[in-house]
Amino acid sequence: MPEAIIRAERVEKYYAQPSENKIQVIAPTDLSIVQGEIVALLGPSGSGKSTLLRMLTGLSKPSAGHVFWHEQPIATVEVNVSIVFQSFALFPWLTVLENVEAVLKARGMDAAERRRRSLKILDTVGLDGFQAAYPKELSGGMRQRVGFARALVVEPEVLFMDEPFSALDVLTAENLRSELLELWHNKTIPTRSIFIVTHNIEEAVLLADRIIVLGRNPGRVRTDFKVGINHPRDRKAAQFTQLVDYIYKVLTQPDELPPDLPQAPNAQTTGVVRANPYQMLPHARPGGIAGLLELLLDHNGKDDIYRLADDLAFEIDDLLPIVDAARLLGFITVTEGDAAITPIGTEFANSEILHQKEVFRKAAVENVLLLRQIVRAVETKSDGSVSEEFFHDVLDEQFSEEETLRQLETAISWGRYAELFDFDASRRRFIQAQRLSGEMDETEEAMAESEE
Repeated sequence: MPEAIIRAERVEKYYAQPSENKIQVIAPTDLSIVQGEIVALLGPSGSGKSTLLRMLTGLSKPSAGHVFWHEQPIATVEVNVSIVFQSFALFPWLTVLENVEAVLKARGMDAAERRRRSLKILDTVGLDGFQAAYPKELSGGMRQRVGFARALVVEPEVLFMDEPFSALDVLTAENLRSELLELWHNKTIPTRSIFIVTHNIEEAVLLADRIIVLGRNPGRVRTDFKVGINHPRDRKAAQFTQLVDYIYKVLTQPDELPPDLPQAPNAQTTGVVRANPYQMLPHARPGGIAGLLELLLDHNGKDDIYRLADDLAFEIDDLLPIVDAARLLGFITVTEGDAAITPIGTEFANSEILHQKEVFRKAAVENVLLLRQIVRAVETKSDGSVSEEFFHDVLDEQFSEEETLRQLETAISWGRYAELFDFDASRRRFIQAQRLSGEMDETEEAMAESEE
């Protein structure tokens, strides 16, 4: 095996809490980037893909573990990497040429040499003739080409890319992927390895020599394997669709690795700091869950998740939260990447709106600890209300501040839909739904009496 350019040894990322618990974002992870590979990092939202990228580049220090650059601690050596971001991140007041030159100027390179190198790389990425243009004059695809040129002009040993095609339209993204592969295989670009973070499964299988899939809560390597398909790759080929389907199975089976492909030697399922008492609520709306169930009924109650996503033109981050929510509520089961509707899911999908709410209410209380606790709290309080801050503090021991707020937002949405409780946004309090209704009735009676 070639020598690792970058090697992560038991790196993890966590945030300490006053209670001495840890909010773990990345579980202890081993990972290496070697010469001659395009590595794709996949995972659902919240799995820590960008956090891991920042640790590998030296932009963020791990909470524990070590990152090595050519077997030297990354903090002690000069690291030759570049990053292409999802947003174009160009200086709008500079021309294309000046944007590319800016990074070389920051490194102290003399004007003649930085202009020579900048013009050469602009020609390489197909921007010859646009040197004097400003970013506002360019299309999205051309602005991203400038981002590529700026990253490549420093001749990085490793090129990192953080969802570089996700802000582009489908045809532009496809064109840039093809051009990137052409530059890589023709050795036109001066880089020895590419590490791309993506949420697009087909993009990973199309580009990568090796694919790493993360799980979440906390982020951890689920599988790490070589893609044994020669370039150029055909999306309709059996091997291609098999790999796409395999990755879907990994992402939809959080507790075990599907058997279709052997687990790579460095794949791992690492431990967590402590047991998580709360499930991470998938951020899906009840309407989206109902739509998924109706679609499954139209497909005789069962279908492959990959085919469903393809039919809907959904990315993984769009579909998986809905699948996870339906499974959490007991409306579907997921086996070997296939989603199958359950009897309770069928009842929910076939019911009128009022009965749907009843089915959802029962499923939510039975399966979601947070919702069950909120209901019990408002029912036992003498005034029928509980401060949101109480549950915020409880969740904050397990999740980051941003995720805590998203968990509460989802809980409020589900609770209101199921009429488990209501939420007074002005006072930030959960309110017993029946009590709120009673208060409204009393108000209406008082208004009627005053009119008489």
